[in-house]
Amino acid sequence: MGQIYLSDTERVRFGSTALALALCAAGLTAPSGALAGPPFLTDDPIPVGLGHWEIYGFAQATRTQDSTDGVFPAVEINYGILPHTMVHLIVPIGTYTRPKGSDTHYGLGDIELGVKYQFVEEDTGGSRPAIGTFPIVVTPTGDQDEGLGGGETRVFLPVWLQKSFGPWTTYGGGGLWYNPGSDNKNYWFAGWLLQRQVSNKLTLGGELFHQTRNTEDGTDSTGFNVGGFYDFTENHHLLFSIGEGITRADATNQMSYYVGYQLTF
Repeated sequence: MGQIYLSDTERVRFGSTALALALCAAGLTAPSGALAGPPFLTDDPIPVGLGHWEIYGFAQATRTQDSTDGVFPAVEINYGILPHTMVHLIVPIGTYTRPKGSDTHYGLGDIELGVKYQFVEEDTGGSRPAIGTFPIVVTPTGDQDEGLGGGETRVFLPVWLQKSFGPWTTYGGGGLWYNPGSDNKNYWFAGWLLQRQVSNKLTLGGELFHQTRNTEDGTDSTGFNVGGFYDFTENHHLLFSIGEGITRADATNQMSYYVGYQLTF
């Protein structure tokens, strides 16, 4: 997600990636993938600064014609462990799935681990963008039989780019998801986002994203999200987004949202 410098000692990430989707979701529904950069799916290459923390509490959901899937509550933690490097954890404490005409299943979802590393710095006066990678591992801690997890260890290998122009920032990229399991397919995810700082406290943006099919009988899908973040103070922030599918929306994403609180220090 893009970075805004709020002080000499703090950077705040903004969103990769409307909606979405956040939660254990790098696909289009919560139990099927992993979270990218709150409050969006598209991510950026900029890690948290050395010795600094980002801590999120959030809720997220996606509705399709067959079910509503999401998470509440969930916690994301990012820490700048080395120069240009952060470690990442998401714990979806309350993952849920509500199939149409059936009971809701609720419990721990698949835990996400990752490391973001920026290997090219942006040339602020030139054309060179920031470039980085953010490998993610999603562990099978959720109950697959209850629809709360994927049942297999999944891995995402992306490359992200970012460039800023005054109050405007644009970033995006994508990569391959390793998605083992019966009838599953490895799949590609790509997204791009444009955001603008409209005031000292408010930043707004929108993204387009595309995912190839992740199951043998699945379908490719395209969607969009809009959202942003509001800075209550230098350390306390509100993140929000909402979106839907453009293609195959009934089956993939009739509506999705993300709402989160972020503490930075």
